[in-house]
Amino acid sequence: MTEKSLRARVQYFGGFLTAMVIPNIGAFIAWGFITALFIPTGWMPDQHFGAMVGPMITYLLPLLIGYTGGQLVGGKRGGVMGAIGTMGVIIGANIPMFIGAMVLGPLGGWIIREFDKRLEGRIPAGFEMVVNNFSLGILGMILALLAYDIIGPAVMYANNVVKSGIEMLVSTGFLPLLSVINEPAKVLFLNNAIDQGVYYPLGMQDTAQTGKSIYFMVASNPGPGLGMLLAFALFGKGMSKRSAPGAMIIHFLGGIHELYFPYVLMKPLMILAMIGGGMSGIFVFDWLNAGLVAGPSPGSIFAYLALTPRGGFIATCSGVVAGTVVSFLIASVILKLERKVEESEEDFSESQKAMQQMKQEGKTAGAVATHQSYNGDIHFIAFACDAGMGSSAMGATTFRKRIEKAGLNITVKHFAIENVPPEADLIVVHNSLEGRARIIVKQPILVIKNYLGDEKLDLLLNELMNAQSKSEPLLQTE
Repeated sequence: MTEKSLRARVQYFGGFLTAMVIPNIGAFIAWGFITALFIPTGWMPDQHFGAMVGPMITYLLPLLIGYTGGQLVGGKRGGVMGAIGTMGVIIGANIPMFIGAMVLGPLGGWIIREFDKRLEGRIPAGFEMVVNNFSLGILGMILALLAYDIIGPAVMYANNVVKSGIEMLVSTGFLPLLSVINEPAKVLFLNNAIDQGVYYPLGMQDTAQTGKSIYFMVASNPGPGLGMLLAFALFGKGMSKRSAPGAMIIHFLGGIHELYFPYVLMKPLMILAMIGGGMSGIFVFDWLNAGLVAGPSPGSIFAYLALTPRGGFIATCSGVVAGTVVSFLIASVILKLERKVEESEEDFSESQKAMQQMKQEGKTAGAVATHQSYNGDIHFIAFACDAGMGSSAMGATTFRKRIEKAGLNITVKHFAIENVPPEADLIVVHNSLEGRARIIVKQPILVIKNYLGDEKLDLLLNELMNAQSKSEPLLQTE
């Protein structure tokens, strides 16, 4: 397996974890607010309402993840199967079983999907409901028993190993070293596998005991990205300088961190600014005993403030400011040292191409051709991104308004890559996600560099408008 193929598959794994968690983020935030408000140290301590905190984190949240994971693999029957299996690990453990749910949900969905495939066309007429219900019940029972007795203890052991390692970093004061892993992972779009798969589950366990957790903050601090973009806005050149102010707003206020990745790839030394900013932020968070009550998704300053518990605003803001200042100073030094090197429009364009080269899947037999023509009307355009809630939502909303203004009867929606519906006629993805998209979707793909203002989107709109009165190929995609 090539390095590019491995990277795309790791991204796919991270995206799958995200697809299990993101649809349930509202439930996590609801639990976080109930915790922040009604626990004994909360804003409005109340024993009556506070009684919901424990059952929600123990049963509701893992079951939602298990059901969602099973549904992603095996449809509604897979969701039920995943929830049954998740119940087994919940009962068999004494910690919130988020990691167990991420394992049992997809496993349950896969088991029932494979079972249904083998029975397809072999069930006598009139016995479909009996076979379907009893097969799900029997297989679910077996999976729950295995989860309770074998899988649950194994997941607990692995969870304790990881938690012990991170707690050792906390106790020795080396927690900021996590930035050495976090920041490069972000730029390579591997952050979801770490954030959703490790930090969120650990953070929920921590919050159940203390009412807040620093684990929610070690990879989501918007400060370092803001500092680096501010340096580009002041000391950069060409397109990177002009685009940095807009990227700052969307990154810091909207929480879409992907917008700063091309700037790091354009100047790889900028990873030092991100690591320095990340380490500084974590150090201040740890020093001031900061923590959030739930995972901030997206990583916006508004999400940070909304999920900060009582008495924690100074600590939260201080960590964000520290990350911003340190990142800005390091990035400014790097840019000033390179002032003699002319930066042109092509420099920034090449950095975005590097994102595509790092992330796209190696061309294999059966892959979509590099240049693909397709004919016929387009009625449904799907904008896709990692989680389906950030950059793709922004891009879909912007393009939908242009479609409506042009008077075209075309549906434009946004999705996580894993959830793009088969009825979509065209998939629009960022070039940094092309490799992963080609693993998952079968429809024609339009690869763009900017969800908000890309020349290919302009061309697409013109072609769609021309197609109203002419019958001709709609677009050349690459």
